[in-house]
Amino acid sequence: MPRKKSPTTLSTKQMKRSKPINTSLMRNIEPLTENQEKLWEEYAKGQNLIAYGAAGTGKTFCLVYNALKEVLSEDSPYEKVYLVRSLVATREIGFLPGTHDDKSFLYQIPYKNMVKHMFSMYTDKEFDTLYDDLQRQETISFWSTSFLRGTTLDNAIVIVDEFQNLNFHELDSIITRVGENSKIMFAGDATQTDLQKVTERTGILDFMQILEGMPEMSKIEFNIEDIVRSGLVRSYLVSKINQGYNEKV
Repeated sequence: MPRKKSPTTLSTKQMKRSKPINTSLMRNIEPLTENQEKLWEEYAKGQNLIAYGAAGTGKTFCLVYNALKEVLSEDSPYEKVYLVRSLVATREIGFLPGTHDDKSFLYQIPYKNMVKHMFSMYTDKEFDTLYDDLQRQETISFWSTSFLRGTTLDNAIVIVDEFQNLNFHELDSIITRVGENSKIMFAGDATQTDLQKVTERTGILDFMQILEGMPEMSKIEFNIEDIVRSGLVRSYLVSKINQGYNEKV
């Protein structure tokens, strides 16, 4: 019996496109909670977004899925998804050995696993090929904050993940890198920051206050009811929040 044709098999027409991988290979994913649905709605309006709140609520997943789906659409004005985050607490990634890709590889693994759930693939090998192709056609790129200086991000959707680990200066620098025909999304929670200095830890709150005064920006706040992880992880996160360990900065 012949093997079923893999969804990674691309037609001649697809291969002639500048981006042979398109939305036909993506799963149809729907929001699971009320606040995820709000994110979907605000995204559809073309808003820049702040996905803020409890861990385990799918903030980053929702942003990456919607961004990839839009970028891979044939009529999209956007060409790339940039995933941006701080890689090390000291931010001195430039002093670590290797290229930028070498330094950021381990930090990319959770995002690769996330993207895997967004595509219909038969085997891990086929997904690895697809993911490599997504990077090769520059649909998705991973950047650390240390490498953004002097860069202008045009025709792109920029997703700043774990933005609570960036100080005000870094957040200010990132948003001013957004160029023509681009938009920006933030995901994080000030109660989960790794920053040690009080002045740095409060920077995210000052930054969000500025963003919330912008008509182009919508904030969706996720709470305990939005936790979508199951079993032990969900129970732990709920207990942690209920006992006050997620206190405000």
